[in-house]
Amino acid sequence: MDTIGKQKRLYIIGAGFAGRTLANEIMKKAIFGEVVAFLDDDPQKIGQKIDRIPVLGPIKDIAFLLRTNPADEAIIAIPSASKEYLKEIYTILKKAGFQKIRILPGISQIVEGDAHLIQTRSIDLQDLLGRNPITINLKQSLSYVRGKRVLVTGAGGSIGSELCRQLLSGGASRLYLLGHGENSIYQIDKELRILQDEGVGEKATIVPIIGELKDSAYVDYILTHLKADVIFHTAAYKHVPMMEENPAAAIENNVFGTENLVKSAVKHGITHFVHISTDKAVDPVSVYGVSKFICEQMVLDAAKNSVSNTEHSGKNPTFVIVRFGNVLGSRGSIVPLFQQQIDKGGPVTVTHPDVRRFFMTISEACSLVLKAGGIGENGMLYLLDMGEPVRIRDLAEQLIRFHGYDPETEIKIEYIGLRPGEKLDETLISKSEEQSESGHSRILKVTETKPLNIDVQSLLEILRPICCFDPANPKAYRNSEKLKAVINGII
Repeated sequence: MDTIGKQKRLYIIGAGFAGRTLANEIMKKAIFGEVVAFLDDDPQKIGQKIDRIPVLGPIKDIAFLLRTNPADEAIIAIPSASKEYLKEIYTILKKAGFQKIRILPGISQIVEGDAHLIQTRSIDLQDLLGRNPITINLKQSLSYVRGKRVLVTGAGGSIGSELCRQLLSGGASRLYLLGHGENSIYQIDKELRILQDEGVGEKATIVPIIGELKDSAYVDYILTHLKADVIFHTAAYKHVPMMEENPAAAIENNVFGTENLVKSAVKHGITHFVHISTDKAVDPVSVYGVSKFICEQMVLDAAKNSVSNTEHSGKNPTFVIVRFGNVLGSRGSIVPLFQQQIDKGGPVTVTHPDVRRFFMTISEACSLVLKAGGIGENGMLYLLDMGEPVRIRDLAEQLIRFHGYDPETEIKIEYIGLRPGEKLDETLISKSEEQSESGHSRILKVTETKPLNIDVQSLLEILRPICCFDPANPKAYRNSEKLKAVINGII
């Protein structure tokens, strides 16, 4: 997370509630610099003063009249701004000479009135791409976690960490951060504590946990002692080409890790289990896609089993799946790769001129996941409305222009061909599924129109000795030919 240096002249773009809250915080702390002015397009605000700070505008006219220097900084504090308006503001500020532009993202949190300086960060391409932001009342959406113990697996990853940030607004009693990467868990643990110290969200007790979901005894031990009520399962190996090179590792981690978690969740009476899935599970052509397809079926089976266990436990657990496509800016997405390639002068590598993918921002995906977890019905698969697919070539060109270069003449685009396990186009539902409304405009229900001829438990028993060493069947262990045969039978 960026920090703002001292003795800067700060211009806050937007004199609404969020902008005023930021200005007040800056003035109180008196260490981040001086708020020189608000810039706004509202004629009723222009010419006024807010806490002795002038409101100047319109933005497109006044920005060019400001004498900016390298230390000057603009903070865009308009959480309800459309993507088109943000692009316009960004272009104006860059042309006016602002080298440092920050943004207050996350409308789902800002509409709660929780605008804090610590939440601002340097603007990047994901803030300017995609559709207009949605307004989700997080406190209302997260009523099902209030006072509960919440476990997030893969908490150090892109989706897991953003879920944790948003869960701070939910009033959970404890927030467990589970992952097998020490550094990533350390980073999100530290960030959440800083956010809390700066007044973001509520005072949940944060507990970092390092461990492996592949270890069934450990998973059962953890759920026995944590007494978690709600689980968000985001942990998975996700890099498609790498998983093609390491198929047994993909199945072991994704499939058997999920099996361990699901079994223990059913055993210990978890009230809400939200499993994160992917469009690559639809008619899969990759090992990663197959692993997530199997996981979807396991969670659906767990939902059925949980119903039969309800009479004994007295609890009514909810197992749901939330499926969506790519997210902008995640560690496994192409945007960071493109940025690295641009930084070294190119070329930017695209697999195919016509390859397309569905995209949404991480913050929007997580807000909808949290909403789906609350409205979800047991045994239901939900699909986030991803909008229209984006051609990767167009995304590459936009990113090149965002960095101030001309595509092809200054930064070349090189086409390298589709890699193993990749499709030209992704689909969000299979031919055996249909979608319907859920009650929320951007969350859809997905139901099977005809039953799948797959016995998940039998499939797991075939895969188990290939991924997990069995002394009684040592020749099966890491037998790639046998694993490929099993996978090919699915895809």
